[in-house]
Amino acid sequence: MNIIAILRPESVFYKQEPIRELDEALKGQGFQLVYPTSSDDLLKLLEQNPRIAGVIFDWDQDSLDLCIEVNEINEYLPLYAFISSQSSLDVSLNDMRMVLYFFEYGLAAAADISNRIVQYTAEYIDTITPPLTKALFNYVKEGKYTFCTPGHMAGTAYQKSPVGSLFYDFFGANTLKADVSISVTELGSLLDHSGPHLEAEEYIARTFGAEQSYMVTNGTSTSNKIVGMYASAAGSTVLIDRNCHKSLTHLLMMSNIVPIYLRPIRNPYGILGGIPKRQFTRENIAARVAATPGASWPTHAVITNSTYDGLLYNTRYIKETLDVPSIHFDSAWVPYTNFHPIYQGKSGMSGERLPGKVIFETQSTHKLLAAFSQASLIHIKGDYDERTFNEAYMMHTTTSPNYAIVASIETAAAMVRGKSGRRLITRSIERALHFRREVQRLRQESEGWFFDIWQPDIIEEAVCWPIEPGAPWHGFRDADEDHMYLDPVKVTILTPGMDEAGVMQEEGIPAALVAKFLDERGVVVEKTGPYNLLFLFSIGIDKTKAMSLLRGLTEFKRSYDLNLRISNMLPSLYAEAPDFYRTMRIQDLAQGIHRLIKRHHLPELMLRAFDILPEMKMTPHEAFQQQVRGNVETVELPDMIGRISANMLLPYPPGVPVVMPGEMITAQSRAVLDFLLMLCSIGVHYPGFETDIHGAELTEDGRYLVRVLRDGQTENR
Repeated sequence: MNIIAILRPESVFYKQEPIRELDEALKGQGFQLVYPTSSDDLLKLLEQNPRIAGVIFDWDQDSLDLCIEVNEINEYLPLYAFISSQSSLDVSLNDMRMVLYFFEYGLAAAADISNRIVQYTAEYIDTITPPLTKALFNYVKEGKYTFCTPGHMAGTAYQKSPVGSLFYDFFGANTLKADVSISVTELGSLLDHSGPHLEAEEYIARTFGAEQSYMVTNGTSTSNKIVGMYASAAGSTVLIDRNCHKSLTHLLMMSNIVPIYLRPIRNPYGILGGIPKRQFTRENIAARVAATPGASWPTHAVITNSTYDGLLYNTRYIKETLDVPSIHFDSAWVPYTNFHPIYQGKSGMSGERLPGKVIFETQSTHKLLAAFSQASLIHIKGDYDERTFNEAYMMHTTTSPNYAIVASIETAAAMVRGKSGRRLITRSIERALHFRREVQRLRQESEGWFFDIWQPDIIEEAVCWPIEPGAPWHGFRDADEDHMYLDPVKVTILTPGMDEAGVMQEEGIPAALVAKFLDERGVVVEKTGPYNLLFLFSIGIDKTKAMSLLRGLTEFKRSYDLNLRISNMLPSLYAEAPDFYRTMRIQDLAQGIHRLIKRHHLPELMLRAFDILPEMKMTPHEAFQQQVRGNVETVELPDMIGRISANMLLPYPPGVPVVMPGEMITAQSRAVLDFLLMLCSIGVHYPGFETDIHGAELTEDGRYLVRVLRDGQTENR
């Protein structure tokens, strides 16, 4: 970061000559100088170029107004104001809080001024760099010789092998030098929470509005298990969102606890609308406890916030209503909610602590912030036993953490702090809103059909849109007032074929076709439903990527309307089954899949499948113990009726468990199996559209095999 922006002063010699001398002196110190032509150019330059490390300007020409505008972009950026003997310094005490330095115009002063700018630039970099990252950078610069792990020794080993040299050149020297041993004492300890690691946790907690934060290097899958292992003793009962990540099912398999599932509502598109308010009440929980064998009053609750499709809860209602000692919000998909006012009251860490309750929130820092994969955070608000919690933490944390991942967690936090962080999130929201409006515009201008977008009819300002009871756009039949809100950065595109009420149209374009078309053109969809596609407008999405997606959608419409051959429009799909797709055209394929979905009455089937859960014959923990003992056998998916599932079954889409370990599909819950079979039937009829069902094995001849407990294996509670 050695770029300085200089706004040239007015064309008078006593000002121009000192700046010319300073230009030479700064270049001699290794700085790159850029000269915006106006204050407006400067501000645009700063917004687009975060590597600029300082601004030099004439105080009489631009004065305090420019400082305030720059400060709104980056409050830590050094400002260097040149003054003359006639300059008026009207600066308040509050204004002096800005990083503002004054220099007088004078000849032969450039060397001294440039030295000061070098010093202030170093202070700026030191200020914005968080503690652990700073310590890691310094350690790498020192270049110490170590006789400990890892064995590649800062990359030296790689350079002794041809293929190793390729690896070294690809990842770069600093990446490998930063892969250090836990034995490096000056970096502290991730497990003992000491030194720079402790400073990093405190820094992150302040940033995210938590009382305590923990860094986790194996994803939020691990963070969820850590919280669950601490909060749920063996034999206890836990309330758990049925729309849970599979890591929480694995927690239930690991820990001998009794789950009581809270069931979210669902609309005809397959979008989950959250758990209704009534399910959080004490009366409902008491009835569920009484109806669940082996259950006692719950000690802990786990709620998914936000849902996969971007719906956020009014978390205050849940915190105040749920009568349990601790609540865990699995917020893997929304690590940014503390950094913009539209998310106020919609995150686990929002608001003050509640007496007698501890709130946990887990976040995948890598998903929608700028951290490496597997970077995750645990936030805590409320009183808890730190030593016991740390035992659960160490139980799931490696003794050889990757320090680059750890540093990326802290850096992601540093990026969203302050005004510059607020601007990052604001820009993300603005890009999503602009994209939404462009889709609306194209839909109005297009001849025939075009894609729709799942949102209210009017989206004028940046807000989280409420899922209001009776509003037709969202399609939820039992929505509650002031309960769920749609995050604008989670953009769901709708394809023709079904309306929000679940009425199937005569013709349709299944979303999987659009997803395959976009993938051919380098655009990857986050999630694909029957007639909807989810796109995440994270802080890393710029206008170029948004326009590429918009262009891909318009190209699909053009190609579809021309009714191109599959071989031309979807060459990868054609390559999977050339004989099947040799003469087929895109409209034939779309209508064939659409008729198949329509014949199975997908909207009704999907609602029924999630209305009556399979019967829990034993806990997931007990079912897994039977599996470990070998008391399992393999059957085909259609033969699951009346058998206890050994594994979780999770079709993708929609990406949530439909069968948990220890559950049995009965005649009453037959719709669950019918839903799975319907998804499978698409792949049977159309190669390349096989459904991915986690927990089931797809054979080469198209059969789905699942593991069930042997007959006679029952619960031992």
